[in-house]
Amino acid sequence: MEILKGKTSFPGIAAGKILFYARDEYEIRWHSVKDARKELDSFEKAKRDVAELLEKLLAEAEGKPASVSKNYRAQLQVLMDESYSAAIRSMIENQSVSAGYAIHTTRDELIYTFQKLEAPVIRERIRHIREISFKLIRALGTSSSRIVLGEEPVILMADELNPVEILEMEKDNILAVVTFHGSEISHSSIMTRTMDIPSLFNINVRPEFDGRMAVVDGYTGTLYLDPSDEQLKEYELRRQEDQREREELMKLKDKPDVTLDGKEVNVYANIGSVDDLSNVDYYGADGVGLMRSEFQYLGKDRSPRENELFLEYRRLAEAMGGRTAIVRTMDLGADKKADYMRIPAETNPIMGNRGIRLALDHKDVFVEQLRAIYRAGYYGNLSVMFPMISSVEEMDEIDAMIQEVKENLAERGLPFRDISRGVMIETPAAVMIAEELAARADFLSIGTNDLTQYTLAMDRQNPSLKDKYNDHHPAVLKMIKMVIDAGHRAGCRVFICGEIAAETSLTDTFLRMGVDALSVVPACVLPVRRILRQTDLSSVTKM
Repeated sequence: MEILKGKTSFPGIAAGKILFYARDEYEIRWHSVKDARKELDSFEKAKRDVAELLEKLLAEAEGKPASVSKNYRAQLQVLMDESYSAAIRSMIENQSVSAGYAIHTTRDELIYTFQKLEAPVIRERIRHIREISFKLIRALGTSSSRIVLGEEPVILMADELNPVEILEMEKDNILAVVTFHGSEISHSSIMTRTMDIPSLFNINVRPEFDGRMAVVDGYTGTLYLDPSDEQLKEYELRRQEDQREREELMKLKDKPDVTLDGKEVNVYANIGSVDDLSNVDYYGADGVGLMRSEFQYLGKDRSPRENELFLEYRRLAEAMGGRTAIVRTMDLGADKKADYMRIPAETNPIMGNRGIRLALDHKDVFVEQLRAIYRAGYYGNLSVMFPMISSVEEMDEIDAMIQEVKENLAERGLPFRDISRGVMIETPAAVMIAEELAARADFLSIGTNDLTQYTLAMDRQNPSLKDKYNDHHPAVLKMIKMVIDAGHRAGCRVFICGEIAAETSLTDTFLRMGVDALSVVPACVLPVRRILRQTDLSSVTKM
């Protein structure tokens, strides 16, 4: 047995086989090909290879649950659908593009067409189109951003993972995630926490670990390679104990978020997409305090259209009913890159054109998102929130755009309504003008991840700073208190939605500061609720 020590980004216990993911060098991009016939032949060969693979998997599915073979048959049906193949052949012949690019683009176009329909059978069809396209691309010897996990749940191991790769994963097939690079508050770590997956980083991972049995201890930050039967039994008992603790917490699912002395402080959930709503309901969050809409823009070759976004936000609004649901507008830039926006390379992207700055530079894209949000607001208690605001002038520009959006929707006869607007406080500049910003908003939301790195002048994803980075720094806590006081003076509610909102060691501190809501990943809702319900704010003088 080999023991490797690292750091925890999300706790939990997992045991299973390792799948080592090495990012392929080749990325699918458009380029003209001289020999379309050769590309057509390559496509036909890939099609035959995938058909053989599926037939083999069907044969091996004997004795497994019926759903397994049903899944393979459905994929085979898509593969043999002549309309699917004809669309790929047509693109290769008429546009002289590679087979890989034709498959990739046809997949996206079909998904875009079908995703407007809500029927479960259509959702299944979309999933099978994705799977077949990935298999064909791999059969061609090219790659895609998708990590193919296989049919059995695995411990996913990689040197590093980016948000797009995590976004494409089938989370039901992941037991745990282990990487070398990363940090507790990197966007990749935030996403694995949202998915409720035990995660470690700073582990010296190696390709030869692939296929080996391992145990992940997300409480101590330890990876055990080739554990003994005795150790597997021990960790199974710990996993069961972990499950019992979760079941005890689940008793708080429907309890109100009220302190012992009667103060209500909402506990909301942070999500990456509407696919995470099941976790929001499962853990009984009061609402969605942060939907990271930028993930709708990643891993694509174009920005999503207004109707695509509208359908997503409408699903969110309707699913939440009367509960709060806050959509943060696209927070792109830095490590969240959308290539089609052609963002120039920057010497220091963390300090570069990102968040609201980038959105205001791409007004056509931003306006489409605003129209989608305001339209969806008609169907529920939706709010909008703007990231990385650092000046009142930015709010002036946003206000003018919102007015144009409302006029446009009225002219088109599309239903909408005015919705609550929030400002994210993520820079020292925003802290210092928090009262002025609060006068222009219905609520403020403190993004402590960025606020900490800008206050300390430390890149939160720089591995050499991981032991120096301190999101509990007194300066950060003082700034949080300053924002809460400034917001309340302006009659504005104030939330904390950064990762430290989930730290139960700080829950009492934040409550005594007077925060109105804490927004955390869904799996952290109940631990925070437990502390909140045990707190008596009248017992000690308020901060």
